[in-house]
Amino acid sequence: MSSSPLADQEIDIQYDLDDESHWTVFVLNDPVTLMSYVVLVLRRLFGFDEATATRLMLQVHNQGKAAVAEGTRDACLRDVRRLHQHGLQASMVRG
Repeated sequence: MSSSPLADQEIDIQYDLDDESHWTVFVLNDPVTLMSYVVLVLRRLFGFDEATATRLMLQVHNQGKAAVAEGTRDACLRDVRRLHQHGLQASMVRG
């Protein structure tokens, strides 16, 4: 019986199922919310300057969504909740 070349070696594989540090928050387009209000909320919640908030709002308007924050799962959940509290549609994805 022949031995596999890896049979005597230890293989260390680690999986982080929660992947706490790789989440992204997206603001989603909707047909109701005023563009100026989206800019205001992005400035207020995330501290973006006028130009950045306007660019992100236009991305939401033209492409349907824009990434507005990244971070841990908990931080992104908090950001999505805050966006919802201000009447914006938002979601988050891992990766």
